Amino acid sequence: MNQMTNRWIALYVENQVGVLAKVSGLFSGKSYNLQSLTVGTTEDETVSRMTICVTSDDITFEQIKKQLNTMVEVIKVIDLTDVPIHMKEILFVKISGIDAEAKNELFHIAQVFHKGSDVVDVVDDGKDAVLLECKMTERRNNDLIARLKQSFRQIEVVRGGAVAIESISTSCR
Repeated sequence: MNQMTNRWIALYVENQVGVLAKVSGLFSGKSYNLQSLTVGTTEDETVSRMTICVTSDDITFEQIKKQLNTMVEVIKVIDLTDVPIHMKEILFVKISGIDAEAKNELFHIAQVFHKGSDVVDVVDDGKDAVLLECKMTERRNNDLIARLKQSFRQIEVVRGGAVAIESISTSCR
């Protein structure tokens, strides 16, 4: 059976006005749902790299890759779905309306999640609020948000989408 699952693509594209609109337009025009899209320039300022997550079945995903390959502005399409990669998503979480005791609990939670290559930092600390900056996998960020929702009421979440690069070794995600 052809099941819906998250698929990852890296695109190298010409760094020109309108390219992002054309790529996202391809997805919206075909009713493909983007889960995440991040874009930034590469070591070559004339080239940008997009990291795209789309939920689709195998047949639809193959169509997406073919359609992206036909775009003049697309230099290269890389399917990251089944290759070893290193991936992180940036996340900011603002927790408001907390007292000193709740802050201590929050600092402890941040410390528990800050392990290995996962980074959770307190980047702003006010009288009754704390701002966390997190650089973890999407799954770990989801786990952190779920944990924070268990203990705190006033939570604001801002996600930046994932970026990924192919692994040099076989360790991944």
